Amino acid sequence: MRRTTREDPLAATDQWFSGNGLAYFVPEERGRVRRALQPRRLVPLLLVVVVLAAATAASLAWVASTFSVGPAVLLTLVIGSVVWYALTALRARSIVGWALTHTLVGVRVMLPMLSRALPLLLLFVTFLFINAEVWQLTASLRPGELWLTVLLFSGLAVAFLLVRLPEEVDLVDDHVDDAFLRRTCAGTPMQADCERLLADPAADPASRAEVSGFERGNLVLALVVVQVAQVTLMAVSVFGFFLLFGGLTMTDGVVESWTGRSPRAWSYLPNLSVELVQVSIFLAAFSALYLTVSTMTDESYREQFFGRVQQHLESAVGVRAVYLTVRDARSAAAAPPPD
Repeated sequence: MRRTTREDPLAATDQWFSGNGLAYFVPEERGRVRRALQPRRLVPLLLVVVVLAAATAASLAWVASTFSVGPAVLLTLVIGSVVWYALTALRARSIVGWALTHTLVGVRVMLPMLSRALPLLLLFVTFLFINAEVWQLTASLRPGELWLTVLLFSGLAVAFLLVRLPEEVDLVDDHVDDAFLRRTCAGTPMQADCERLLADPAADPASRAEVSGFERGNLVLALVVVQVAQVTLMAVSVFGFFLLFGGLTMTDGVVESWTGRSPRAWSYLPNLSVELVQVSIFLAAFSALYLTVSTMTDESYREQFFGRVQQHLESAVGVRAVYLTVRDARSAAAAPPPD
């Protein structure tokens, strides 16, 4: 967690929130996001995106003379536009940036986890790799169809995270007490105010610990990006392994007997065929879905994947509870007395 020091603890905490991927915890940022989500602004933009994406997809499908390219391009452009809008108008850039930085900084910490999870995953998926039916299936897929399959696996993985991760956020804010607040506010702009509030019998910052609305969505989004980034690193490792393994073992004769047609290979890398790349992409995407489910259901995986962000969640909940208590007290003191 970064530490920010300013004269005004509320302003300093706003900076602390922004620097730690908690942009929606800042009232001004939430206001901008609400305005960006208003139907009168969102619906016309969405219609323009869909029309342009459909026109582009239809043009590419006509040029490529294959219908499968159209849906793949259309879906990719729409997803890309939604991500772009989230990063800009919805102020998610700092959230995603923090999550990616957190993942990259923690790569060294992830190495023991990779050494444990990857061999078991490869042992499981290798049986699919040396299966003739898998090669026949993937070899029959056009590029657009293969990309749609990757998007399907990715969509299922993200949907699973969106269902399960809010439960993790709820677990954190269910057990907040004085010791929790003191521990999570240490080293933050709210540390002094936390001690002052805990010493005041009339104050009850723990009652403000429940996270909801945009702030809850902020935490869930950060967790989703962290999990997706970690799983993607694993999936890329699987893809690289199968390219190497297949390049050493899958000769033209084996590929032809399994797919029923001559492999399309590069002259300087005879065993690195188009079919091998397609199988590797398919199994890497399948592995990403499998890992996503495993990290949230298997306790050993879950502890390693999710444990690294537990402290961040707790700090966000604790600092927010004290921040809201201080802000409400200041607003009450500044309000004019009743007539």
